Amino acid sequence: MSGLTHFDQAGQAHMVDVGTKAPTSRVAIARGSIRMQATTLALIRDGNASKGDVLGIARIAAIMASKRTSELIPLCHPIPLTHVACDFAIDEQANAVHCTVRAETVGGTGVEMEALTAVQVGLLTIYDMCKAVDRGMTITDVSLREKRGGKSGVWIAPEA
Repeated sequence: MSGLTHFDQAGQAHMVDVGTKAPTSRVAIARGSIRMQATTLALIRDGNASKGDVLGIARIAAIMASKRTSELIPLCHPIPLTHVACDFAIDEQANAVHCTVRAETVGGTGVEMEALTAVQVGLLTIYDMCKAVDRGMTITDVSLREKRGGKSGVWIAPEA
């Protein structure tokens, strides 16, 4: 189990001990997309979805999800988030909405899981609000784009 921190010497799953780590400022940025029919994208863009402000509700869902990550991911630490921002960009050429989440904390462990969870739930909320008109939407390309802080310092995803 070399390099996998969630396993002990015997190969059993465990929660990593971060109690001795010095608190540092930590930031993670994650991104993902949801692709859809052009007519569905127009409903979102124009604010004409029957359930209301799709992106506004998805933004709140993403932020709420970031705060509950440790309840969803079994070995994830509950951490005090100091800031979470969720932004959506409408991409007319790709018939997609791109979601970017920036999560921040000051603590002994990173916020990658919170940023990734927030992106997924934000995109799932868009799906939920628009599924009546487009069940073929596809959530895609969810990934960590950047992380800062802690022992490993700065990591930026290579551009594809």
